[in-house]
Amino acid sequence: MNTKEIADLGPDERRALFDRDAGIESVRSDVRDIIDRVRTEGDVAVREFCRDFDGVEVGNIDITDDAERAYEEIDAEIREAIEDAAENIREFHEAQLPEDWHEDFDGRELGRRFRPIERVGVYAPGGTAAYPSSALMGVIPAKVAGVEQVAVATPPGEPQNSITLAAIHAAGADRVYRVGGAQAIAAMAYGTEQVDRVQKIVGPGNRWVTAAKAEVQGDVAIDFLAGPSELLVLADASANPKHVASDMVAQAEHDENASAVTVTDDADFAEEIVEEIDRQAGEREREDVIWAALENDASGVFVARSMSEGLLFAEEYAAEHLSIQAENDEELLNRIDSAGSVFLGSYTPVAAGDYASGTNHVLPTTGLAKITGGLSVDTFLRSTTVQRLDEDSLDSLSATITTLAEAEGLEAHAESVRKRFE
Repeated sequence: MNTKEIADLGPDERRALFDRDAGIESVRSDVRDIIDRVRTEGDVAVREFCRDFDGVEVGNIDITDDAERAYEEIDAEIREAIEDAAENIREFHEAQLPEDWHEDFDGRELGRRFRPIERVGVYAPGGTAAYPSSALMGVIPAKVAGVEQVAVATPPGEPQNSITLAAIHAAGADRVYRVGGAQAIAAMAYGTEQVDRVQKIVGPGNRWVTAAKAEVQGDVAIDFLAGPSELLVLADASANPKHVASDMVAQAEHDENASAVTVTDDADFAEEIVEEIDRQAGEREREDVIWAALENDASGVFVARSMSEGLLFAEEYAAEHLSIQAENDEELLNRIDSAGSVFLGSYTPVAAGDYASGTNHVLPTTGLAKITGGLSVDTFLRSTTVQRLDEDSLDSLSATITTLAEAEGLEAHAESVRKRFE
């Protein structure tokens, strides 16, 4: 791995860094076929796809009771870790709950109230690998928001992953379905014999899951279309190169399409980071995956001519995870608008947010942080405005209303005001 100067990046290199996508186009046609079959054939199609894609014969798709048993049977230390993480996540999201409000605006009583969506589906990766954290991150904010029924779909395994099931139960899910991939998204979007139809689907997944969310969007609401996971570290020479490198390596561990970037204004420090990455990557079990990610076109260690240039790079990149390891981290943060989640200081690894600090790890990727935030209580709420006008306040607005209504050619709108003063 070599360092690169930001100023020397060519158009193709910049495109690879800044025009990242979710990689769904190559599977979109196949995903459309899967969705159509699940929509028309229901559980028959779901079971067939579980057999074809996961190599698992699925009997009961609804395994809610299995999740409860898994919670009771898993190792006590793992159960305690799940509960500790769940408590922190719940506490942070409870702080996000908005209050209904109602105020007087010169005789106009106006307000806003918040109500939860009724039925939500959460996708939690977890076939052969365990992703209990994704279950916690999806279910807990929905339950905090007051969603009546939260269903979780997780890929089938032989055996089913007990840690993921336990986390789903600990998070408070009402239904658990043994189905993954595009077929899971289709089943939750349209309903089957065993899977209840939901109003919104959230959660991370591979490109098949993301493509399915893109296809069903409109028939059901979604959170956002997430691509491979990504990290940008903004660091100066005061940072510890071991810590920066460890975050880069941890990010690359996700999969070979993950992006790991460091930007610094010190060329010597950049070389120290690269040397440390070389050492640490070779010590990890997933070394092949790590190096594939670190060597893809969307990863690298980059040298800026100044921290201001580094900030411009970070803002354009709009990372899912932004780590700021610098002496003046708060000042740098104040100059950043676009990031999914920010990690300040040398002792705030991204892994803390991934699992247990309390913030949510379901975050926008591929530059979507420029227009949206991560999963939160707000994701599961809808707002309604409320108003009451008395005669005097309507009278004071009547000329404005009637003038604008008639300018739009909507005479009846204007008359609906005038009738009240006859």
